[in-house]
Amino acid sequence: MKWINHTLIAGSICAVISPIHVAPAVIGATAPDWMEWVVKLTGRHIKHRGVTHILTHWLIAALAATFLFDYQGMLTAFAWGGFSHIITDAMTVTGVLFSPYSDRRFHLFGGRFRTGDPVEYAISFAVVVLCILFIKLLGDSGFIPFFYDWAGFYDKGIIDAYEWKQNRFRIL
Repeated sequence: MKWINHTLIAGSICAVISPIHVAPAVIGATAPDWMEWVVKLTGRHIKHRGVTHILTHWLIAALAATFLFDYQGMLTAFAWGGFSHIITDAMTVTGVLFSPYSDRRFHLFGGRFRTGDPVEYAISFAVVVLCILFIKLLGDSGFIPFFYDWAGFYDKGIIDAYEWKQNRFRIL
């Protein structure tokens, strides 16, 4: 998948769960690719979708960060963002490594599309729309910094009629 789709999927899912952790989740969503560049800077050559794209490593990191000590959830968001990268890459033809002890590749949905195919963008669009709808269905259940309830702000007297008219059709 392209980086834009990795970031859209991880960011939108994280916005539903914990909006303040969107940034580390997005950084984690691109981590398996930029970690390859960091390793290559040391002079060691590695293949794309090799050691940085192992499903079990990212899953173990995400579970460990979730259930063990993690400073304010930053490592958890980063690790789950990396796991989302691996899961979305598993939908492609080349897939990802399941384990470092196996040369078999892991595929979701049969690995039917190539990186950059329109299906990739359709999946990202669908995930983003579903997340927006889910947040809208939650209503005024807490702090949601990306989706403002302009009508609710007006009803509560937080904003005036002019500001409501200016922003009433803005989704984000």
